[in-house]
Amino acid sequence: MLASDSSSTLTSDTPAGVRRPQEPAAEPGRRRRRRDPWRTAFFVGVVVALAIGVGWALLGSSFFVVRSIKVIGTARVPSSEIIAAAGLKLGTPLVRIDTGAIARRVERVTQVQSAKVRRSWPDEVIIITVGRTAVFAVRSGRGYDVIDRYGVILGHAARVRAGVFLLKNAVNPVSTLRGDAGVYAAGTIVAGLPQWLRHRLVAVRASTSARVVLMLRHGITVMWGGTGRIGQKAAELAVLLRTRATYFDVSDPQLAMTGWPG
Repeated sequence: MLASDSSSTLTSDTPAGVRRPQEPAAEPGRRRRRRDPWRTAFFVGVVVALAIGVGWALLGSSFFVVRSIKVIGTARVPSSEIIAAAGLKLGTPLVRIDTGAIARRVERVTQVQSAKVRRSWPDEVIIITVGRTAVFAVRSGRGYDVIDRYGVILGHAARVRAGVFLLKNAVNPVSTLRGDAGVYAAGTIVAGLPQWLRHRLVAVRASTSARVVLMLRHGITVMWGGTGRIGQKAAELAVLLRTRATYFDVSDPQLAMTGWPG
């Protein structure tokens, strides 16, 4: 007679004397795991619904659209002109605006040196401008063309006003100075001069970026050189000015000298 018990079963395929283990009963946890696909589908549905809702709010609704444009910064240009150059229409979804393209359009305005554009949620665009600064005056006809250190013509004036210095580069027409390396170097040097030296400055000549010449009051000429070591050059010049010389070379402040080159 074949014996059996509650823990094992002997079948005709089982070798004599060998017991075959019974299959364990399904655990409650495994039954719960069988329901997990339904839970996953539910959460996926929720995420998709949220994504659709957010997309509609950003692109299709009137919640996040441009309702106002603010212009701030140093450019001396009417806000209306900046907004017109930006080419941004009210009602455009904020998420769709191309801030880089808007900034580039604003920078086409002559008086604007650079521009940045940013979104201000929920409904505003802010345009931040940096204006160009007049540095030099170049004789043109009966007056002067006023330019910045990039050589961009900012306007025309009958006389050289305070804070603007005569540029004696022999160039005709003045428009060819735009992007000139010598003019940019001269502008950089003038911007970095200490106040006491700027007060004495009358004119500048810049044949190249490494050969900038400063012309001071009382007929004093200074071979300044390039844009490096501005503070050190100014300190050496302050000492040399105590002499009665009218020509100084501080292009190399360690070898500064007086007297016209032979």
